[in-house]
Amino acid sequence: MSTTRRIAGAGLATASGVAVAAQSRINGELGVRLGDGIAAAVVSFGLGLLVLLVLVPATPGGRRGLAALRAALAEGSLRPWQCLGGVCGAFLVATQGLTIGTLGVAVFTVAVVAGQSGSGLLVDRAGIGPTGRQPVTPNRLVGALLTVLAVLLAVGDRLGDPGALALALLPLLAGVGIAWQQAVNGRVRGAAGSALAATLVNFTVGTVALLVALAIDVAVRGRPSGSFPTDPWLYLGGQIGIVFIALAAAIVRFTGVLLLGLATIAGQIVGAVLLDLVLPTASSHPGPTTLLGAALTLVAVLIAAFGPARRR
Repeated sequence: MSTTRRIAGAGLATASGVAVAAQSRINGELGVRLGDGIAAAVVSFGLGLLVLLVLVPATPGGRRGLAALRAALAEGSLRPWQCLGGVCGAFLVATQGLTIGTLGVAVFTVAVVAGQSGSGLLVDRAGIGPTGRQPVTPNRLVGALLTVLAVLLAVGDRLGDPGALALALLPLLAGVGIAWQQAVNGRVRGAAGSALAATLVNFTVGTVALLVALAIDVAVRGRPSGSFPTDPWLYLGGQIGIVFIALAAAIVRFTGVLLLGLATIAGQIVGAVLLDLVLPTASSHPGPTTLLGAALTLVAVLIAAFGPARRR
């Protein structure tokens, strides 16, 4: 695969990471307003699923993709477990609603990065993604380590609360799941020949998982304490998720799981800085170290992207 395609894929992934930072802010705020992070995740995933249920059957490529998926599952070239990436996506969205109100976007991103960077190396090495087994080259390893270092530099002054670090275990686990999700979603996209069809599978599985989790949550803790807000922007998380999942499923075959994850992380950091500058909150005060960390993250992505061509 040419370096040009890898760089182009990394650029698209970086842009989608900026959108993920916005999604984290949206779903975190929705979770606070509803008083229940799982309910916020159901709203986000459910609205995204409704959009896809209209969009995919309405497009010729979407219809062909669904038919190809059925055929791939029937003949065994695609395994049912490879269609379960949406469970990891659902867990990530749920952690946004459950933890960002307490942790903030910065610490949340640190935890996700820590899980995603290491997991991306392992997933690529195991050959779970559509590009098959990929070696852990020095460039890829350095890129992953620099990314973690950069994010820690950017938000190091917010990591002193032991309670917050304990809560950060949830997004840490979500970060581990993201790499696996991107790998199997790439497999689904390859079988379907349609990123939209793969995204529909992801949202269907994720919504079902979240509905089960919400039923258990309501049975144990009762109904959410908040009410549905009237601000329209709080209901855009699902649509942002559609763009992110579709892009990831489409470009992972060009980038591999690790580079896709690193580029997405770079976008998340840049997006978090922009959000703090343009739409600041009481706890957001981006300083020189935050900006330096964002710049170092972009350098890490370039190091991984300009590494030697991948072997299948």
